[in-house]
Parts: sequence; C-alpha cells; structure tokens
Amino acid sequence: MKKKLLSLLLLTVVALGSFAGCDGLKKNSSTSVDSSTVESSSSVPEIEKIDYVSQLKLDMATETIKQEVTVKTYIDGDTTHFFPKGSTANMPTIVQDDGFLKARYAAVNTPESTGTIEKWGKRASDFTKAQLETAKNGGSIILETEGMEWEADSTKKRFLVWVWYKPAGATEYRNLNLELLQEGLAVGSKAGTSRYGELCNKAISQAKALSLHVYSKDKDPDYFEGQVPEIDLKTLRTNIDSYVNKRVAFEGTVTTYSDWNIYVEDYDDATQMYYGITAFYGYNGALHSHLAPGNRVRIVGNLTYSENFGYQISNLKYDEFEPDSADNVQNLGGGHAPANQEVTIDEFFSKVEVETEVKNPETEEIELVTKEFTYAELAYSTSVCMKNLKVTRAYTTNNGGDNDGAISLTCTSGGKEITIRVHAIKDSNGEMVFIEDDLVGKTIDATGIVEAFNGEYQIKVFLEENLIIH
Repeated sequence: MKKKLLSLLLLTVVALGSFAGCDGLKKNSSTSVDSSTVESSSSVPEIEKIDYVSQLKLDMATETIKQEVTVKTYIDGDTTHFFPKGSTANMPTIVQDDGFLKARYAAVNTPESTGTIEKWGKRASDFTKAQLETAKNGGSIILETEGMEWEADSTKKRFLVWVWYKPAGATEYRNLNLELLQEGLAVGSKAGTSRYGELCNKAISQAKALSLHVYSKDKDPDYFEGQVPEIDLKTLRTNIDSYVNKRVAFEGTVTTYSDWNIYVEDYDDATQMYYGITAFYGYNGALHSHLAPGNRVRIVGNLTYSENFGYQISNLKYDEFEPDSADNVQNLGGGHAPANQEVTIDEFFSKVEVETEVKNPETEEIELVTKEFTYAELAYSTSVCMKNLKVTRAYTTNNGGDNDGAISLTCTSGGKEITIRVHAIKDSNGEMVFIEDDLVGKTIDATGIVEAFNGEYQIKVFLEENLIIH
C-alpha cells in the first residue's frame, strides 16, 4: 500500500513538471527574434541584440536618387533640414529655390519633441542629432529616395528619404531610419512595405522583444508623466489663442524677475528664434528660488489673457512634500544666460512667416501650417538687444505709484521709432540712476525684454548695465 502511494505521488510530480515544461516552450517559441539569439535561463530568457543596421549596405548603383548633404537644422527625431552638396539639378524645385531640403525620414515615426511633447521624444531627437554629428569633419551624409523620384509627405514641403551617415574615419554608411527602429526610438510607418522592409520588420520585432524605449514601460527621465499636455514655447506662442484658459506645461530659461513675474524663453532650431512668455507665481515664496534667473525650468500653469497684462501663465504650484509631482514647477538646473538676441529696428517690426505644427481636430493628424507675424509679436517676453538708437524724447512716470521714476524713451533708427521703457532703477542711496536729461539727445544700446503697451511693442530695460549711453 505504501509502495502504491509513493508511485502515485511520483507520477503526479512528473505530470506537473511536464505541464510546466510545455508552457515554457510555448513562451519561447512565440518570441519574434531568432531562437539562436536567445540564451537559456532558469528565469527570463536573455536576448542577444543583433545590429541589423550593419547588415544593410548603401548601394550607389540602384535606381534611387542619392544626394550628399550637410545638416542645416536639427528639428526632431525624424525630421532634419539639409543643405545639398554639389549640383541640385536632380532635386525638387522648392529645394532649389529655398537652398535646403526638409527631410522627413521614411518608414519611421518618432515621438514628438516639438509642438506637443511625447514620451521618448527628446531621447529620439537627441539620438538623431548625435548620430549625424559623427558625420562631421571627414564623414558624410547621403539622402536616398524610396523610389525613382522625390516623394513629398502630406505637408507637400518635406520629402521622405532614407538617411545614410558615415562617421568620420569609418568606411561604411549606416542607415539612420533603420537604427531608430532598432533602438526602439520610433515605430514603423509603412515600414514593412518600404524598400528595406524585411530588415525594418526584424528591427521592430527585436525592439519589442527587448522592450526598448517606446516599447518599454520604463519611465522616460526627460518626460514628466501627467495629465497636462507638454508643449514647446514656439507652439504656445504661434498658436496662443488655442491655449487660452487651458493648463499647459513647457520648458524654458528664466531671464529676469519683475514684481512676482518671471520671463521665460526658449530657442527653436527651425526658425532660429527665441520664444517666450510671462509667468506670475502669486507671491509664492517656495517658488522664488526655483524660478531664479538663469535656471532652466519646467513650468506648469494656466494660460490667461487680459487687457492689462496680456498673455501670461498663472496658477503655478510647488508642493514641497511631493517635489517630483508632474503638476509642480521643476528646477532643471542653473547657469543659463538670457539670449539677448541682437535685432535691428527694421527686423523688430518686419513680417515673419513661421511654419508651425497644428493637430487637425477632425483627423487628429499633425498638419504643417504657415502663419505670418511681426518679429516683435513672436519675440514677446524674450530678451533682445538693440544698438545705436537716438533718444529724441523722454517721459518720466510720476503718479505716486510703484512705477515712479520709470522713463519711456522715444528712440529712432533709420527713420523708424521704438519705445525703450527703462525700469525705475535706483542706486544704493535710493537715487534714480537715469534721468531724462542724461538721455535725451544721446545714442544708446538697450538690452531688455520685449513687451507691449497700448498695442505697441517696446523693449523694457530692468538693469543699469543693460542701458549703455554712448
């Protein structure tokens, strides 16, 4: 009887072991990468990463168009502007007219890092830039078309291309489109039916199996998880009416304080301009050190508009008990200087066309829209410098308020007028540093923040060293 009972127990153990083994085989057989790349393990299988990019070779003899280029501007992970090298005879007319090509990488779609910011978007953008930077100083970049002609994307202004780069000192080109897929920094966009579809599919399958970046559940260190949309200041500034009375999050550099307000600005590679906004932090002392001039910050707040204050961000928060909260203001590090972008009076009032990405509410697709602004309108709340201005008139505020002693200077250059508003700057004895008699008839250089008063754009100077009298 004891022997029978022991035999039954042994059979049960063997049977359970068999079921467990079958389940394990099923899990391994469903893995999309080749089984030779999977190492046996008593726990989770380890997958050896294959460099599919090294298996793809640039063939200059195929029927596709190839064009050697250099980088003009980095936009994001899957968009770069390139200057053509050599003849442009086989390039689209718009490229010959503009002098550069707006390239949209074929077969890939990286997370957004301009406009609305998405998880892993900054990482993808940084990766693309880092790889192309290796092609400087002796390297090379070649664009290849998918077919026998240049193919425009939905914007009709960008062209779908395969981007090949050869690092300085290397002998072979690497395909950046495939590399983005391999690193899990992009999802496929008609990748399987593309020219290099087979390798694209393998790279995507491997990135999924390895749970890389966009296929990962890991936290992106460059992205704040929260319910508020992450955007950039260019998008906010060029679509500002769309965000009024909404809560937004963005990054920028604090340039100066003014009466519990700060000015925040950020640079946009595509337009080579700075964009800014004013933020009011409501007498919140906890925020004061985080928002010090020179700090790179992430701001979360409500965009409001009023006739008195114009557009500004308000309702900023900082919870000391939850400093990493996605709804908090974040100090990302100090040591940053204001742009103080030098601009002439002609440029200040000139018209500027800007391409901005806007989501179509009906199709949910991102569309590229061209809008016209004045330079001053775009540069609102950013730091600028204007030189060689002749002061023709001056008016000092004296109405018993906080602005007593501030001076409005009417200045001219090249037949145009601009107002320079000089803050009430006092010395250590409480005396005004600047008075009208010191300034009228003089030539000055003014560095300050672009503001508006009574519908006119002006420059406001806050510091003594930012007004130079010749």
